[in-house]
Amino acid sequence: MSRIDGQITRISGPVVNAKGMEGIKIRDLVEVGDLGLIGEVIEIQGEEISIQVYEETDGLTVGEPVGSDGQPFLVELGPGLLGSIYDGIQRPLNAIREQSGNFIERGTTGDPLPREKPWSFEPWVNPGDEVAFGDIVGAVEETPAITHYVMIPRGVEGRVAEIEAGEYTLQDPVARLEDGTEIAMTQTWPIRTPRPTQQKIPTSIPLVTGQRIFDVFFPVPKGGNAIIPGPFGSGKTVTQQSLAKWSDADIVIYIGCGERGNEMTEVLTKFPELEDPKTGTPLMDRTILIANTSNMPVAARETSIYTGITLAEYYRDMGYDVSLMADSTSRWAEALREISGRLEEMPGEEGYPPYLASRIAQFYERSGRSICIGKGLPEGQEIVETEEASGREGSVTVIGAVSPPGGDFSEPVTQNSLRIGGVFWALDASLAYSRHFPAINWLTSYTLYTDALRDWFNEELGEEFLDNRNEMMQILQKEDELNKIVQLVGKESLSNPDKLLLDTARLIREVYLRQNAFDPTEAHCPPLKSHHMMKAILVFYERCQQLLGEMSYNDILELPEWDKLAAMGGFPNDDFVGRFEQLNEELRAAGRGAQEAAGEPVAGD
Repeated sequence: MSRIDGQITRISGPVVNAKGMEGIKIRDLVEVGDLGLIGEVIEIQGEEISIQVYEETDGLTVGEPVGSDGQPFLVELGPGLLGSIYDGIQRPLNAIREQSGNFIERGTTGDPLPREKPWSFEPWVNPGDEVAFGDIVGAVEETPAITHYVMIPRGVEGRVAEIEAGEYTLQDPVARLEDGTEIAMTQTWPIRTPRPTQQKIPTSIPLVTGQRIFDVFFPVPKGGNAIIPGPFGSGKTVTQQSLAKWSDADIVIYIGCGERGNEMTEVLTKFPELEDPKTGTPLMDRTILIANTSNMPVAARETSIYTGITLAEYYRDMGYDVSLMADSTSRWAEALREISGRLEEMPGEEGYPPYLASRIAQFYERSGRSICIGKGLPEGQEIVETEEASGREGSVTVIGAVSPPGGDFSEPVTQNSLRIGGVFWALDASLAYSRHFPAINWLTSYTLYTDALRDWFNEELGEEFLDNRNEMMQILQKEDELNKIVQLVGKESLSNPDKLLLDTARLIREVYLRQNAFDPTEAHCPPLKSHHMMKAILVFYERCQQLLGEMSYNDILELPEWDKLAAMGGFPNDDFVGRFEQLNEELRAAGRGAQEAAGEPVAGD
């Protein structure tokens, strides 16, 4: 397409108006001013267009040139994405730092992928094979942890004429079709267009996070989505960082969208130093970081969400399980509000644009578990078949943090997110201030995926798992009711069964739901260990119920088994089954020695 040129007519913050660009389309990428600032067309009214500029517009003047090649904003996809740190418009921050120092100069660009680095390519197809969109034609070891599968880009199909193994840079074709089309290891994709799949399929496998309150009480499946709203200081960023490190996703994409610079600095400095517990290699070998802090241009903040989800879909199409952390969607919504105000659109609730709900829905609906388009099966996978489709399987799990002002969950971003999200992890500042982490409120949080995951829990952990989970949740709910009575009349006025329930609930809260992220054993808890811990607490609760009426309640509180339960989180994660079997025997026998010494009948004899 021939180049379209015009000139600036008006400047209003990040929104620039221009004329003389006949043939331009909504979402086309443009270069603004003499510096060539990157922008995107967001409105067309007659001969005048409105451009959302992704960089600071200070110094621009009316009459400066505006140009476009008629293409939308595209991200570049290929080997080299993993381990990279980008801004919201996929500029490589490390490369730009080498060019311009610690501050990004306006108009600075850089190649998103390393152009000159050689990659060892191993072909998966042979000359004469028919290929089409999504077919895997070869593999590259992108990092020691992840194999990158080279796929045919959209709009390309035909018969392979040439392909062979060897060392290639991203600028070299790795294959050639009979019609002369060259296939490289890279492709591009418009960020606001979801990458297609053959079919979305039901979610049935949990995303194992290693955090007991998530994995047991409020699980999210691979391909699901979760919302983490919470006020300032309640631990949203820390929670998402823990999920990024410990979840069993293959690929992690972390988007710092409008967060404070010091928080993102901590992420950018710590992540490269973290060791991947799955492989022993650096965690960055399967991570992409997108940093768009609060002091960066607001327009690029709005774009960063779409950049991240497009990268996630790309790795999903290879057959990987991808976990995307968006921190925070509230800052993204604020960018929408500011751009909408600049366009003089009619405001909705609290000044947000009327289309806020649809934009949030469009983002979260790009999550899912899917049968991917194209032939080729990654190592270790099996073909997934339904009545409508068959092929490799991949998933994108979206976990979005929300920062409601003052912790008000009734504000528009939280409410519109809850209408879409399948899991609600409600952070509670009072828990965080009392040093209870993860600071998830177990009374207001919920998951809609329990039934979808029931078969997995029954098969992997046994049919009693969900029954035990429900019993523990009932204990915590009953504790909340009893606490209201205790505030009025005191604990001593309660019956012994109610006192026992309160003390058991305290054990659940302090031992089971609280995890020490600095303890190498406690930081990550496998689901089977979580199940054994839950079972041990309930075994002891049942035993203490038997002892009521046969021992004084103070004697029950003095039993050494309370301390044994408090220490069970420290059982090694690779050797705990036998320890829990022995512990359960001791719990079932709790109090027998004291009863026998007193000459009392032993319950259960």
